[in-house]
Amino acid sequence: MSEYSISALKILRNPQATMKWYIVPLFVLLVYIITREFKSKSVNVLLGAAALWGMDLFNELINSIVFHATGFAPIWGTPDIGGTALLILIGYNIEISIMFFIMGLQACHSLPDDKHKKYFGINNRVLFALVLTALSVAVECFLNYAGVLTWEYSWWSIRCPWLIYLFGYLPFFTMAFIVHDMEKRKNQLMTLGIIYGVDITLLVVFGSIGWM
Repeated sequence: MSEYSISALKILRNPQATMKWYIVPLFVLLVYIITREFKSKSVNVLLGAAALWGMDLFNELINSIVFHATGFAPIWGTPDIGGTALLILIGYNIEISIMFFIMGLQACHSLPDDKHKKYFGINNRVLFALVLTALSVAVECFLNYAGVLTWEYSWWSIRCPWLIYLFGYLPFFTMAFIVHDMEKRKNQLMTLGIIYGVDITLLVVFGSIGWM
């Protein structure tokens, strides 16, 4: 098992060792933002953000499964270097969780009202997904450089960022925009039901055998 993995396991779901006060106002801020979105009737934005958050959770669950299956390291890890308030999964802390939901809100709010509008001959939804993914990967590379986000496989690294781009972020923004643009609320909720249904299934199945 890698050194970083051992470091992360020591604080995994151990709030007595990691909890910090800043997480309380951060959580209240998230609730405030969501409340404002509801009052503004930005339901499509909220559902799009929920889709992005659920897609990220799926990746985090797969990451934990990889760690336990290999017995060496997750695809990405968050060891006790960045000073998290709570490590939820081997590569997923409370700060990341809150950040992804807010990022989903920001991404959906950035969309033009006309979903068919094109920039440089590219549909704006496609272009925004590509650009936001590129920016997100750049941030990930910086976090890895800073040592707070660890990568221990050659195929998932700064030298080989393509998988990070294609599987780490592009599906998040793509699904967020798809759900956001759905015209029927029923279809939005059904899509979210599938995303979260898969997440819950993975949690129950692999959590029951101690792989989370």
